[in-house]
Amino acid sequence: MAEPQARSIPTLIGDAVRETQDLVSKEIALFRTEMQEGLEHLAFALSLFIAAGVFALTALLVLILALVKGLAVLLHSEALAALIVAGAFALVTIGLVLWGRSKVSVSGLKPTRTERQVREDAAIITERLGE
Repeated sequence: MAEPQARSIPTLIGDAVRETQDLVSKEIALFRTEMQEGLEHLAFALSLFIAAGVFALTALLVLILALVKGLAVLLHSEALAALIVAGAFALVTIGLVLWGRSKVSVSGLKPTRTERQVREDAAIITERLGE
């Protein structure tokens, strides 16, 4: 077996600095990836809220139309049909709001993998410095 070559202190310091730079750049890349994933989930949830708003506005207009027709015709089938359609839009609206609410989470923006990786790296560095 070959014996390890003795390296000079400037070489060791240079290696340590390079490895530290690599480690920091990888931690930053992991942080960016996690933040991007969290923001994508947040953007999706916001788009669901916007869709829910569109359905809510449509439901409101149909309900108003149903009320007007109901009063004009005094409870004939036209008003009942309009109320059924408005009720269906209201159900879709409630479903979208609940779905969007389940997707919104501040904890999803927390960089947990980066945090865990930094702790592991700190433990390794501490262990190596203790040797």
